[in-house]
Amino acid sequence: MYREWAPDPPLNARVACVWVNEAVSSATEPVVPDGCVDLIWGPYGPHVAGPDTGPQPVPMVPGDRYIGIRFRPGGVGEVFGVPVESLRDLRVPLSDLDGVPELAPLTRLPERTDATEPSESVAAEMQRALAARLRVTSAADPSAAAVVASLRAGRNVAEVARDLGIGERQLRRRSLRAFGYGPKTLQRVVRFQLALRLARRGVAAAEVALASGYADQAHMANEVRRLAGVPLGRLVGRPDDEIS
Repeated sequence: MYREWAPDPPLNARVACVWVNEAVSSATEPVVPDGCVDLIWGPYGPHVAGPDTGPQPVPMVPGDRYIGIRFRPGGVGEVFGVPVESLRDLRVPLSDLDGVPELAPLTRLPERTDATEPSESVAAEMQRALAARLRVTSAADPSAAAVVASLRAGRNVAEVARDLGIGERQLRRRSLRAFGYGPKTLQRVVRFQLALRLARRGVAAAEVALASGYADQAHMANEVRRLAGVPLGRLVGRPDDEIS
C-alpha cells in the first residue's frame, strides 16, 4: 500500500513528497526512472536511491515497509556529500556516505521497517535530519527547475541551452551535477513520465505518444521498454494491446 504527502515547509523547495510503501503481499515492484533521488528507510536500514536510467525491481514480502523522502528533480545538490552522478543507478547505504553527520542519527533507527513505530514518526525524524543537513549545504542549481520545465514543454536540448543563455556542453555539465545524467537522458525520462501520467488517465496510446513528444507509437513503446523494462500497459494496469 503506497501513500504520499507534502513535506514539512522547510523542505518544500527541494523535496517533492514524503512517502510510505507497505507490502501486504509478496511481489516485485518496478521502480522506474523519474529524475529524482530518494532518501529511504527500508528493511535493511537507511539508504539513498540514486537517479535511475532503467528499471530497478524491488522484491517485497508482507511486513516490509519503506519510508522515503523524494527530492525534486535537480533538488538534491550536495546533500549526500558526493556528486549526484556517482549515485546513478545505485542504492547506497547511508552509512557508506562520508561527510553527512547531520543524517547520522538515521543510521540508529530500528533496522527492520516492520517495527511497531508508526511510519509518521519515522518520517518526521527523517525530515528533521534532512532539514538540519540542508541548512549547512549549498543550494541546488537554480536553473534545474527551468531545465525540467522546458523539457516538459517539449523544448529540445539545444533550445533549452539557448533559453538559459549557455552552450550545450555547459548544459551537459550542469545537468550531470544537478540530475546525475546529461540533458538527453533527462529528456527521455521527462517524456516517459509524461506518457505514464497520460496513460494512467486513460488516454489512448496514439494520443499519449503524440502528446508526449514521441515520433510515433512504436517509438514510445521502444523507449518505455528501455526505461521501464515492461510495456506501458503493464505499468498502468491496462491491456498491452491497448497500450504497447
